[in-house]
Amino acid sequence: MKLKQRVVLLAILLVIFIFTKVFLIDNLDTSAANREDQRSFHRMMASLHVELDPRLDHTLQSPWEIAAQWVVPREVYPEETPELGAVMHAMSTKKIIKADVGYKGTQLKALLILEGGQKVVFKPKRILGFRRAPLVVGRFVNLRTEIKPVATEQLLGTFMTVGNSTCFYGKCYYCRETEPACADGDIMEGSVTLWLPDVWPLQKHRHPWGRTYREGKLARWEYDESYCDAVKKTSPYDSGPRLLDIIDTAIFDYLIGNADRHHYESFQDDEGASMLILLDNAKSFGNPALDERSILAPLYQCCIIRVSTWNRLNYLKNGVLKSALKTAMSHDPISPVLSDPHLDALDQRLLSILATVKQCTDQFGPDVVLVEDRMTLSHL
Repeated sequence: MKLKQRVVLLAILLVIFIFTKVFLIDNLDTSAANREDQRSFHRMMASLHVELDPRLDHTLQSPWEIAAQWVVPREVYPEETPELGAVMHAMSTKKIIKADVGYKGTQLKALLILEGGQKVVFKPKRILGFRRAPLVVGRFVNLRTEIKPVATEQLLGTFMTVGNSTCFYGKCYYCRETEPACADGDIMEGSVTLWLPDVWPLQKHRHPWGRTYREGKLARWEYDESYCDAVKKTSPYDSGPRLLDIIDTAIFDYLIGNADRHHYESFQDDEGASMLILLDNAKSFGNPALDERSILAPLYQCCIIRVSTWNRLNYLKNGVLKSALKTAMSHDPISPVLSDPHLDALDQRLLSILATVKQCTDQFGPDVVLVEDRMTLSHL
């Protein structure tokens, strides 16, 4: 069954990366400093209650102008902002003034223009997330009254009626007239992703741990355990934050079960300094009982991880990740977003990640494995 991956992904990224204060974890430490860390943790947990507030009390700007100003090289929205709920509310409610086929890719999507001129991508029953990913919110859309009257001829030509339901198949690599996406009557449940501002053009890169997608042919990383040493000598992974971003992403992909990270995007002309932007997470949340360990290859082959990422992961164990995700998703228009078996799988996969890091620290020592964000790979 196709799940609402894009909203789930945003929720996961909000949960994991909202813990941005860097503190080392010691569950046996009862010092005053550790108690303050615990208080900070609970304050950040409280911030997960992001309601879709329609008000913009702090500014006279439109929600789209506000969101455009958030984007910087290392994040696409800030850690804390009073306007976040209002922007997400606008994404889920603003009138659709134009609808067209989605941009190129393998999955069905539609490009919508909302009132005020903001581009968004609508995907039927799918999801996304991170302060390294555009904002996503669930939305119910009436295909007959909201989409068809404003659809381009190209998109309108893919509409059909199947039984009592309105359907469309769009334009994409795998889109087929014989496999349309159908609404429940006229109402389709999906996700809306905020389009990044045009002033931030993207550059596409091949993922160094990508698969070959050819039967019988393995990628080098699949048989060469020293592969990371070669990656570290190649730009942009020989300096700056990009390799650590790759490892963060591997951890994220393992949690969601995404083994299809063959390419990734960054901002153009950044010389490796901008973040790895997570835009393509469609192959996620398939079988909750299947853990694809090879997704973690960047982590267990390089045996390095950001201290801040390590600390966040430790705070999310013992059921905290599952609880925090339920909280983060509870106010979404299409809640509940993720089934209990997938939430349980996330908690179990988190334990596997922590065990993998422990194997690295046992072999090389924490001073080698746990890397400060500001450290460049030339020091490793």
